[in-house]
Amino acid sequence: MQDSTRSFGANRTPSPRRGEPEQLLLEGMPEKLFVCTPSKLGAYEDCPRRYRFGYVDRPAPPKGPAWAHNSLGASVHTALRSWFTLEPAKRRPEALATLLRATWVSEGYRDDEQERAAFRAALEWLERYLDGLDPVAEPVGVERVVGVKTASLALSGRVDRIDRRGDELVIVDYKTGRTGLGADDARGSQALALYAIAAERVFRRRCQRVELHHLPSDSVAAHEHSAQSLERHLSRAEATARDIVAAERAVAGGADPDAAFPARPGVLCGWCDYRRVCPAGEAPAREPWAGVLRDAARAGEDPRVT
Repeated sequence: MQDSTRSFGANRTPSPRRGEPEQLLLEGMPEKLFVCTPSKLGAYEDCPRRYRFGYVDRPAPPKGPAWAHNSLGASVHTALRSWFTLEPAKRRPEALATLLRATWVSEGYRDDEQERAAFRAALEWLERYLDGLDPVAEPVGVERVVGVKTASLALSGRVDRIDRRGDELVIVDYKTGRTGLGADDARGSQALALYAIAAERVFRRRCQRVELHHLPSDSVAAHEHSAQSLERHLSRAEATARDIVAAERAVAGGADPDAAFPARPGVLCGWCDYRRVCPAGEAPAREPWAGVLRDAARAGEDPRVT
């Protein structure tokens, strides 16, 4: 077991002074660091074409309408953030409806009836979830931005919550989407692993446990990483960054953008923001409100709610 203050990427290129270009190592040549978030890397891994639409093409293609499941997820996340900004004595169940109403996002729903049902469900999730938390417990961070630099990455991300348990930190990620989350989901999440690496670097305290808190089922899926498994996730992130940089360079050199950023058709095409402008998508475009229906969850479809 390595020391809890270990530094991923130690002895790599030092950070530059403000105003100076950062350093990146690509195929042995020092260049700029690839600035990214876990979601940016994930977008490329899911579908390079979707990555190109969102991060490369300028002007970017128009997105489709807002998704109701994203509105629901954002509303719940923001209500939880607001809960922890209250003084401990005010963290009482009767405050939840006011907090949720103040943060509610109403875009994407089929009609008022569906939106009202979603609000009631979200309030029930919050009441049940927060009933199991100590109202006076203070997290180390709530929606805290953490970051880390390696030889090739300048990685940062916003963590839903960072808890301290004993002498260690725990990454907590809220989920409001599909059911059936398990230990494999926590273990395989590159985003959670990268958050753990960055949190340990920022707070200089061991952080290897990651948790997915699924509010609809009131369940927790957890995984205890090792230093080796975290390093594997970091290496994978660096490899993805190299692939992205190579594709962007190819396009800059005159290559066909569709060839450099190929589509990866599949069932998730129906949930893609760019489905309406991408001819490669196989699945039919989903209605903006479809992700909050019970039958969609039973079908095992994944609208990627955060």
